Amino acid sequence: MRQPLGVILAGGLATRMGGGDKALLSLGGQTLLSRVIDRLQPQVGALALNANGDAARFTEYGLPVIADSISGYAGPLAGVLAGLDWAAEQGADTIVTVAADTPFFPCDLVPHLLHTSEGQGHPLVLAATKGDAQTKSKSRSGLIRHPTFGLWPVALRDDLRAALQDGLKKVVLWTDKHGGREALFPTTGIDPFFNVNTPEDLAHAEALL
Repeated sequence: MRQPLGVILAGGLATRMGGGDKALLSLGGQTLLSRVIDRLQPQVGALALNANGDAARFTEYGLPVIADSISGYAGPLAGVLAGLDWAAEQGADTIVTVAADTPFFPCDLVPHLLHTSEGQGHPLVLAATKGDAQTKSKSRSGLIRHPTFGLWPVALRDDLRAALQDGLKKVVLWTDKHGGREALFPTTGIDPFFNVNTPEDLAHAEALL
């Protein structure tokens, strides 16, 4: 399989942060987006940013900015679809997505997702971690899936488009339908998929640094 392309998902509304671009918040002297770029760029063949609105606000990062093609902020799957359409134009087979507000995700994210996909007809894998007894959002396997961190096949982009146009919102309903797998990542020390949703989360991230 050819090296995946990377897509950073920054298309949300950031309502719990009071609106605006969470990706441009500063953490330890760098923006969240800079930290995410630094982690993902060495793992992929090329990189794009999924964001809506005026793309000029991201000019300094030098990345192509791709907007959702499904209107109405349809959730992370709309960003995945935008990434798959962009990747198809580049002649790529797969993309790996990450969230723009998650600065500590694994530096071996892409190779582990690829390893987990071996033998799949359409490589489709979500990152996952172990949950505790109180966790309510576990999958049938008992793992917590992180649906903004995944390996996605360009070949299924029209199927995803049709599902979104039919009103699909929940990522795992679509991935389960297509035999999606889970790549288990360790959570020793800190949760690598900790994301910054609130001012309190940003303060916690500063402490984790």
